[in-house]
Amino acid sequence: MNDFAMNEFAEKIQDSYKSISSVSRGLFKDNGSRFIAHAYPVETEDEVKEIVSSLKKEYHDARHHCYAYRLGWKGDRFRANDDGEPSSSAGRPILGQIDSIGLSDILVVVVRYFGGIKLGIPGLIRAYRTSTADALENAEIIEKIAGKNYRIHFGYMSMNSVMKTLKDMDLEQKNQQFDLDCSLETRVRLSLEKAFLEQMEEIEGCWTEEIQ
Repeated sequence: MNDFAMNEFAEKIQDSYKSISSVSRGLFKDNGSRFIAHAYPVETEDEVKEIVSSLKKEYHDARHHCYAYRLGWKGDRFRANDDGEPSSSAGRPILGQIDSIGLSDILVVVVRYFGGIKLGIPGLIRAYRTSTADALENAEIIEKIAGKNYRIHFGYMSMNSVMKTLKDMDLEQKNQQFDLDCSLETRVRLSLEKAFLEQMEEIEGCWTEEIQ
């Protein structure tokens, strides 16, 4: 985004955060037990459920499928699951590694194959933490921008005003429909949302709707 748009329009909202770009894996072995970590970029709890279910089928002979996730630009949706391991010995260490890097929109599932020797709670914590850390070290960290999708409706005579505002705010356009009644879609980062809506309200005959 250009400096003009940032200086004139942007509010002081922390709408950027870190996540991973694609699936990565890690591994830790201790006394015959194997801890296979899988890190996934996700955005919804439905995705989490689908992935965990898929891994349980793929690794159906493993003893535990422990996981943790954190979702959203605020990172305020999260869960840690021990899947039968002693309380807080698996899910919490996984989540701790996610949080140590400050990631969100991420799921880490650690599949454990038991090697016949009990590791004790300290050993389990180390194993789940280390395998997760290995998966995250192998991941590409990216910056994500939180935003909302809007469809803008306007009359043909207001097209120049709408286009100028979008250009000034450095907002991309898609799914344009230009006729007597025009519309198009754009994605607005949260720090620009208030200014965007105010600008649209000032254009005669223009109205917006948030879309998914």
